Amino acid sequence: MRAHDVVILGGGHNGLTAAAYLARAGLDVLLLERDDHLGGAAVSAEAFEGVEARLSRYSYLVSLLPARIVEELGLELELVRRRFSSYTPDPADPARGLLVDRDADDAALAAAFARVGAEADVAAWRGLGTETARLATALFPTLTEPLPTRGEARALVGDERVWRDFVERPLGETVDARFASDLVRGIVATDGLIGTFTSLDDPALDANRCFLYHVIGGGTGDWDVPVGGMGAVTGELERVARAAGATLLTGAEVLGASPAGAVRYRDASGEQLVGAGTILANVAPAVLDRLLAAGAPAPEASEPHPEASASRTQAPFAEDRVPGIPPVVLERLRHLDAPEGAQVKVNLLLTRLPRLRDPEVAPEQAFAGTFHINELESQLEGAFRAAARGAIPDPLPCEIYCHTLSDPTILSPELAASGAHTLTVFGLHAADRLGERFGADELRERLQQAVLDSLDSVLAEPIADVIARDAAGRPCIETKTTRDLEAALAMPGGHIFHGPLSWPWAEPGRPLATAAERWGVATAHERILLCGSGAVRGGAVSGLGGQNAAMAVLESRG
Repeated sequence: MRAHDVVILGGGHNGLTAAAYLARAGLDVLLLERDDHLGGAAVSAEAFEGVEARLSRYSYLVSLLPARIVEELGLELELVRRRFSSYTPDPADPARGLLVDRDADDAALAAAFARVGAEADVAAWRGLGTETARLATALFPTLTEPLPTRGEARALVGDERVWRDFVERPLGETVDARFASDLVRGIVATDGLIGTFTSLDDPALDANRCFLYHVIGGGTGDWDVPVGGMGAVTGELERVARAAGATLLTGAEVLGASPAGAVRYRDASGEQLVGAGTILANVAPAVLDRLLAAGAPAPEASEPHPEASASRTQAPFAEDRVPGIPPVVLERLRHLDAPEGAQVKVNLLLTRLPRLRDPEVAPEQAFAGTFHINELESQLEGAFRAAARGAIPDPLPCEIYCHTLSDPTILSPELAASGAHTLTVFGLHAADRLGERFGADELRERLQQAVLDSLDSVLAEPIADVIARDAAGRPCIETKTTRDLEAALAMPGGHIFHGPLSWPWAEPGRPLATAAERWGVATAHERILLCGSGAVRGGAVSGLGGQNAAMAVLESRG
């Protein structure tokens, strides 16, 4: 059995990031990916037969990828900043809407808010921008360093009101206290609900954690379009990892793993067994539990690590059961016992952009940023309650963006010249529990129709009239439910973050004793680290799980 310094389970963007860092440091790195390609959720694909359009099939924007990782690994990427922040039509009167232009002066911004009767919220909107910028400036640089303590993070923010309103008080209460307009409240609140199934007023503060990650990315909170699609990001990570000497195997399905450092996998040649000084899990923690339960023959006798415990999926962690695990790890593990995703992703290719009911906003403006549909705060809360009961929300809150308005390179020159555009629709509160009521195909069809109905509610023409056709004459529309994500990407419950997000700091407790604990990548086993979205600062397309795990490995090796 061949032994490697590091074996990485999963070839998503975080696994590739870790492989690149560790191979550049001279370690023998083996990465195993069950699919026939690398990239995980951050891939580009020709989704429609005979149509030369490479869509970002799953993840679709970049915010949390630090410039530090790009520079240290030498990634050749181009990210485009969108001029328009958002457009939100009024569901009660879609002939008017709020267009937020990044380049607008104070008078133009006030006039835009006045169009939807929200002129009283302009000052609070500006204040929110100032305060989230303070959060971003203070906290984003810490993400590529060992975890600060909660007290250190609070001191870095340096504003007790900001800390209280966004860290200690439910997001819904903060939003309601600051804004009068239901529409403006909804625009702000959606940043706390992307991929997060919760009420804005839930004292568990899941929405607050999601909001924080959405507003601190890059130190500015901007969400950028990758030129060439998301596959350009993972393509670059693959390139630098291979150039550094990492071995990246596709078609290699991991079957089991051992805390003693053994990994079983199956490739075209049959079942294989390899050893590892360290195993990095670029899979969801619940998947790692299953792999550990399946096991692998140990390369040599090994005493269990003092922090070893039963699988979380079989026996949830509790402090009295596992006293050796520090609080920062316990908090993360409790959250990940039963992840539930809550979104539907719909990709469309259009012959042209559809006309709006709003006569004062051009489609090229409305779709260039984030297009909010049926996302009043009251609608968001109503949708959550409906989904919690097992019903598909009606109307379904949706967020849309058009990649091709910022980057037409994902289309063939002929398609681009024809006026064709892509639309990416992210439907909120499409909870995984809906799969218990509907079969997979029926759920996909019902959610797709809910998305189209939501779109039609604010358009001046049916969206179906501008959907392109593929080579076989079928509409160019692709829908991915949580069940589809679990089947394609092994994300339990279709949860795009592998489970609820954690605060990006260590909670009060005993000092973090190991490198893995200091970097937020520890598991219950000394030789197994998280390197994906399940890490303390994981989630979204960031590379942070991979960078943090790589730093922990290198620190532990001196």
